[in-house]
Amino acid sequence: MSHTEHVARRHFLRDCGYGVGKIALASLLANEARAAEVLPRSDPFAPKPPHSPAKAKAVIHLFMAGAPSQLDLFDHKPELSRLEGKPIPPEVTKGQRYAFIRPDAAVLGPRFKFARHGKCGAELSEMLPHLAKVVDDVTFLKAVHTDQFNHAPAQIFFNTGFGQPGRPSIGSWVTYGLGCETRDLPAFVVMSTGAGISGGSANWSSGFLPTVYTGVRFRNQGDPILNVSSPPGFDAETEKDTLDLVTEMNKSRLGVVGDPEIATRTAAYEMAGRLQTAAPELTDLKKEPKETLELYGCDPAKPSFARACLLARRMVQRGVRFVNIYHEGWDAHSDVSGNHKKNCEATDKASAALVADLKRLGMLDSTLVVWGGEFGRTPMVESNALLGRSLGRDHHPQAFTIWMAGGGTKRGVSLGATDELGFHPVEGGVHIHDVQATILHCLGLDHEKLTYRHAGRDFRLTDVFGKVIKGALA
Repeated sequence: MSHTEHVARRHFLRDCGYGVGKIALASLLANEARAAEVLPRSDPFAPKPPHSPAKAKAVIHLFMAGAPSQLDLFDHKPELSRLEGKPIPPEVTKGQRYAFIRPDAAVLGPRFKFARHGKCGAELSEMLPHLAKVVDDVTFLKAVHTDQFNHAPAQIFFNTGFGQPGRPSIGSWVTYGLGCETRDLPAFVVMSTGAGISGGSANWSSGFLPTVYTGVRFRNQGDPILNVSSPPGFDAETEKDTLDLVTEMNKSRLGVVGDPEIATRTAAYEMAGRLQTAAPELTDLKKEPKETLELYGCDPAKPSFARACLLARRMVQRGVRFVNIYHEGWDAHSDVSGNHKKNCEATDKASAALVADLKRLGMLDSTLVVWGGEFGRTPMVESNALLGRSLGRDHHPQAFTIWMAGGGTKRGVSLGATDELGFHPVEGGVHIHDVQATILHCLGLDHEKLTYRHAGRDFRLTDVFGKVIKGALA
C-alpha cells in the first residue's frame, strides 16, 4: 500500500467521525443483526403465506417409477390392434431416439380390454378396477411429454425440473415456500415400495436450497428412521439434557458466524427429539378401523404400497406438507402384460382407496394426489432374444398419462389426446414443467415467483418455461 493510500484512508476515518473502536463496535452490532436475521430460520418450517389463495395444503405424489404403459392402462388405441405385427409408419418415428429398439419396430396392440366408467365415461384398462370406482373424482392428463428418455434423468427431471442431480426437488421447493403445519414430523417425507429408484436421492434432494428442506426417507418396517429409538441405558432425562446442551452451543456459534447451516443442524436435532414420540405413534396402524385397512388392502405388519398410502394419509392429517411414495418396477421391456398385471395388483386398490378415504374424511379438497411415472411406453414392441426380452415396450417420452385428484383440480375430466397410434399429442399437450407449475398453483405458489438465488441468478422449479394447466383446475 502506498503512502498516499495510507494517508487517504486515515483521513477518511477521521473525517467521517469514525475511529477503529467505532468500526469494531459497528462490526459487533452487524454480527448481532446478522444473527437476528438467521435465528428465525432455526424454525425454517414456520408456516408462510402462499402467493395466492390456495385450495391444497398438502401433496401426496404416487410416483410409478419405471414408467407405466399408458397404452395398456389409460390411452386406448384400437388402431394398434389392427396394425399389430406391422412396422410403424416411418413418418411417425422420424427423428426419434429410443433406448433399446429400432424406430421401425413392429406395432404392439393393447394387452388388456378397456371399458368406460363413471358419469364422466373415463376409459380405463381392466387392470384398474378400483380406480374405475373413483374416476369421477379424477383429472386425467393424457398428453404429457418430457425432455428425457432414460429413467434416472427423467425421474430427476420430473422431480427437480432438470435432468441432472443438483437442483431442489418439488417437495423441497414446496416446504421452502410454505413451511409446515407440524413440528413433530418432517415436512417432506419419502417412502418407497420397490427394489430401487433409478434417480436415487437426487429425486428428493434440496439441491442448492438449505439442506433442512431435503426429503426425509422413511423405512418400510421397523423404526421409520434409523436410530429414532434411544439406545439401552440412555434415559429421556439424559437425552433431553444432551439435546439442550447441543442446542445452546449451536445457537452460540450461530450468533458468531451467522451460518444458516447451523440453524439447519439445530432444527434437525430438535426434530429428532420430537420424532422419538411422534414417529412410533404415526406408524402404529393397529388403531385404524378394520374397514379402513380393508379399503386399502393393508396388513399393518407387512411393508406394502397400501401401507405407505395409508401412512401418507395419516401424515397429511398430522400436518406433513409433501409425501412422495415411489413404487418401482414398471419398466416393462419384456412381458408388459405380466409386469403391469403384477404392478396394478400392488397399487390400484390402494391408490383408489387413498382418494376415497381422503374424500370420506373431508380432506380431498385440501390434498392434491398425483399419480404417474417419468415417461410412457412405445406403441412398438420390444423383443430381443439376446436379452431374453419379448412382448415388451421401450421408453416413450413423447406422450403419456398422469392423473390428479383433489387439491383444487377438476373432477371427472380427461384433458388432452394423442394420435391414433398413441404416439404424439394432437390436442392439449402439456410438458412436465406445466405439471410442476400446476402442482405449485394448487398450493397457492406462483412457479415464476418461487425462486432462490444461487450462483448469481434466480432459479425456479420450472426453469425458464412452464404454464399452469388451467383446464385441470376446478
